[in-house]
Amino acid sequence: MNHAYYYETPIGKIGLVENGAAIIRLCFGTIIPQNIKLMETSILEEANLQLQEYLCGNRKSFDLLLSPQGTEFQKKVWKTLQEIPYGKTCSYKDIAKQIGNPKAYRAVGMVNNKNPLPIFIPCHRVVGVDGSLIGYINGIELKKELLELEKKYAAC
Repeated sequence: MNHAYYYETPIGKIGLVENGAAIIRLCFGTIIPQNIKLMETSILEEANLQLQEYLCGNRKSFDLLLSPQGTEFQKKVWKTLQEIPYGKTCSYKDIAKQIGNPKAYRAVGMVNNKNPLPIFIPCHRVVGVDGSLIGYINGIELKKELLELEKKYAAC
């Protein structure tokens, strides 16, 4: 059985979902998929702790078991996103090249849009080829806020 719990964070209410072994979803606001039991678990507590530390600038990487559900292509992109260093950005085109499909930058953008674990899988670190902040499903303002947070604490 999957469990979910809501947490207040510096960027608003966030729902976390786990499957008994790993974090499978991060939701902004109070939208949690159906058929999930609302109950805090030790897995969710740990994920929240690490998320809060990240949002306060005290954590630069996550030590959580993540299990995003998706196609093999999506999983390949999400794995590559996790390799983008804290405080750095790269373009959709860069990600497409890294996964061995340089013409798939639009597909990479669509995969970012379907990321079930934003922040934990840092799709906010992917920008346009010219450095512009584009394509963040959770809003450009949040993307900008997360990038500024990382820039502020990157040297610490």
